[in-house]
Amino acid sequence: MQRFNRQALGFFPTPFHALPNFSAALGAVDIYIKRDDLTGLAMGGNKTRKLEYLLAEAVSQGCDCIITAGAIQSNHCRQTAAAAALLSLPCHLLLGGHKPSKVNGNLLLDYLLGSTIHWQGENRKGEGIPDLVARLKQQGLTPYVVPYGGSNKVGALGYVNAMQELQQQLANTSISHIVFASSSGATHAGMMVGKSLVQQDYQIVGINIDKDENANKPFKQVIVDIANETAQQLDLAERFDLHDLDLRDDYIGQGYGVVGSAEQEAISLLAQSEGILLDPVYTGRAMAGLIHLVRSGQIPASAKVLFWHTGGNPALFAYADALT
Repeated sequence: MQRFNRQALGFFPTPFHALPNFSAALGAVDIYIKRDDLTGLAMGGNKTRKLEYLLAEAVSQGCDCIITAGAIQSNHCRQTAAAAALLSLPCHLLLGGHKPSKVNGNLLLDYLLGSTIHWQGENRKGEGIPDLVARLKQQGLTPYVVPYGGSNKVGALGYVNAMQELQQQLANTSISHIVFASSSGATHAGMMVGKSLVQQDYQIVGINIDKDENANKPFKQVIVDIANETAQQLDLAERFDLHDLDLRDDYIGQGYGVVGSAEQEAISLLAQSEGILLDPVYTGRAMAGLIHLVRSGQIPASAKVLFWHTGGNPALFAYADALT
């Protein structure tokens, strides 16, 4: 990993600890948490790990502005804006929807961080990026495009490194499962490659939080392809296929960003038992999936489960009506 440039943006290692009260509420399963909501960059989140490698690449290429895209309450966009501000790079965000009458949550932070926002209507996955790149180049600028969710073989290095970090924290603690929100692919892919590097046999379970809308290839194949590209750039012999991937599609509910009763219960239960907040779009849905897997017996009572908290808490304030 040392041959890849890394720009320090967060505070690592993030905490790893047990959730005794939450575990008791669910039964015999021992549940732990990895707190990537505490990475430190503009209220934290998992994208900080990816951005350490992505923005290092931007700097090494001599880029003088940053572009990325996401939904109106995108955690990725908020952390990208913060990373760009830290490095004194102008940041352009292409956000789905239209500017709301009330600005709050991640969007408020985007403005405070000084980003330039381009409203995209129905598009939230960067469909307008090529046009913006062309306009900025005409102005004599050299933009760097951070991919949607920070998900490519460069961003995935952040979670290869994170799995090595976790291995040091586990010490005498053994875990049987890692459960987390799987969205754009690089977190999941990086975990798969990192698990191979640290030679552990726990099960990596991604909870899909969005419908598969990729016109080019299924989301599962996107993850596998990123994992293989990441392994290749690390000169690893191992290659992955769909049989190596555990992605659960049963918890999407009414769709992306729609809070249902399962997410409401998960957010409330963890908050009231451990004083830890989940977000309404990603970690709330992932924790709802974990709760169902435990209650249904798909994760056995003897399991030791790590919930990887990928952050996103600022979005809670934008979803107040759905959570109260």
